[in-house]
Amino acid sequence: MSRTVRVGLGDRAYDVVVGGDLLGRAGVLLAPLLKQGRTAIVSDETVWKLHGQALTDALAAAGISSQSIVVPPGEPTKSWDGLSDVCDRLLELELDRGDLIIAFGGGVVGDLAGFAAAIYKRGVDFIQIPTTLLAQVDSSVGGKTAIDTPRGKNLIGAFHQPRLVLADLDLLATLPDREMRAGYAEIIKYGLLGDFAFFEWLEANGAAVLARDPDALAYAVARSVEMKAEIVEADEKEAGRRALLNLGHTFGHALEAETGYGEALLHGEAVAAGSAIAFRFSAAQGLCSAQDAQRAETAIAAAGLPTRLDQVGSGAFDARKLVRHMAQDKKAEGGRLTFILARALGDAFVAKNVDGEAVRQFLVAEGAHP
Repeated sequence: MSRTVRVGLGDRAYDVVVGGDLLGRAGVLLAPLLKQGRTAIVSDETVWKLHGQALTDALAAAGISSQSIVVPPGEPTKSWDGLSDVCDRLLELELDRGDLIIAFGGGVVGDLAGFAAAIYKRGVDFIQIPTTLLAQVDSSVGGKTAIDTPRGKNLIGAFHQPRLVLADLDLLATLPDREMRAGYAEIIKYGLLGDFAFFEWLEANGAAVLARDPDALAYAVARSVEMKAEIVEADEKEAGRRALLNLGHTFGHALEAETGYGEALLHGEAVAAGSAIAFRFSAAQGLCSAQDAQRAETAIAAAGLPTRLDQVGSGAFDARKLVRHMAQDKKAEGGRLTFILARALGDAFVAKNVDGEAVRQFLVAEGAHP
């Protein structure tokens, strides 16, 4: 069984299909979108070794020819050099604007291939086949594509909506437990920012989601996609409400920058810690209750995710450096800090003009160096 969530964006609307055995049906599902029966698949070495043949075979069975562009795994690939390499290889394949690119991998591949699709010959269609939990519930939906730079994460990119997203839950069987936990951080984020009932459901069923129970996993992924679709439909380019999806990201991106965007801190782990910190900061500012902040932290920690600075990397952070990273965040305006803060569980809001010195003092109280 599969469930389809529609992302309603007028003539750019598309479906997100959530379920099992979607990879085996990829050719049939993609064929209506193809003008010439030709695709280029961008994937990483790990995913391609595990699932590349299955995707190629499924496409071939539907009469679709495909050629692969396989890149190294990991966040460093999502860079200027990585983008240049993918675009050059697309040109080498002589892909034209009537062809289609498949992003087949986690968030790194989705962001990189999606950005390449946005700029290759001024834009070609692409689809997302996300292979990680985090990508299925977050980065594959909504059209955000980007690369990282030494100055920050996702600062260079474009809004380029996919034509279709296939979230095959069977692909998660090969996902390491740490990656499952990282993806779960984005799932619980949805409950924290706008659906208290979903947050309560996760308190009771989070362990089943992480254990890959089919029913629990299907509900968690579909509900997360529904929430993101609703927000994207209302605010495609993050002029207002869509910024709520960045709960935990302002603190989290600063932590990622300080730890080097590598294996020391996965993106989902950074979001988890950032979300817990955002709730505690909200409580410290008198915006939400200490009880809600503690409950959010407890639920995140129950999934085996970090919630405090001393649980991230070496735990040695400089408060001033973290605040400087936050000033470079995409949500910052005129050098003023913008955060997603909380009034209660399930009730987040965009807070502008947050006092940087108050943030620094709070981070010092959290254990950062002054």
